Amino acid sequence: MRTFALLALAALTLVSCKDVDEDIPLRTLNFTQNWDGEPFSQADLATTAFVNENNDTLDISRLRYLISKVRLENSKGTVFQLDDYQLVDVSNENSLTVTPSAYIPNGTYTMTFVYGFDQQDNIDGAYPDLNSVGWSWPDMLGGGYHFMQMDGTYDLDAAIPKPYNFHNGTARVSNGVFEANHISFSIPEVRVRGRGIIEIQMNIAEWFRMPYTWVLDDYNTSLMPNYEAQKLMNENGASVFAVVTE
Repeated sequence: MRTFALLALAALTLVSCKDVDEDIPLRTLNFTQNWDGEPFSQADLATTAFVNENNDTLDISRLRYLISKVRLENSKGTVFQLDDYQLVDVSNENSLTVTPSAYIPNGTYTMTFVYGFDQQDNIDGAYPDLNSVGWSWPDMLGGGYHFMQMDGTYDLDAAIPKPYNFHNGTARVSNGVFEANHISFSIPEVRVRGRGIIEIQMNIAEWFRMPYTWVLDDYNTSLMPNYEAQKLMNENGASVFAVVTE
């Protein structure tokens, strides 16, 4: 009986050492939002005012966006798929965390992901869960799916604030001519260790800032068919996301 107990203890010690010294599971992939470092959560929807780069005062009543093809690649070229796609909805806390099935060794990786869907994946009607929540992009604008919906009001000091609908997806050049409008990210030197948590952060303020200072009086509603607005969103989106690990 004692011999069995010692063997069991030895086996447990070996397993524990392996977990700590060699491999750890990636327990969570978190999606968070902030406005220049100030956390933005469900409690801020339609209640918190922000001032953008153009000094427009605005609120945000809805924020949903899609991230796809989240992957880690090590120096040997081994790729770990963390998430096929995730519709992040600030009003739904369950959408802010993903538990990948991949088992991730400790190490340093290049992390890649796509804001929206690339052309290969942006297929009309292909994702029942997205179809059921009104995420489709109109066929006349190129089809497929939205990349983001951000809605709210601005000019909050006015008697009647003005609405804005910051919706992003495929860019319609002209009748029947479209451009892919997703953004691909590659983040080097992402270290997976300790708790094995990776966080993709969205700084919402960047959508209104760089390189184009967004003027809501110029671009507020009916932006989906507006080619110029769609391409400006794409350009500004390049600085929106950051990655941190724990």
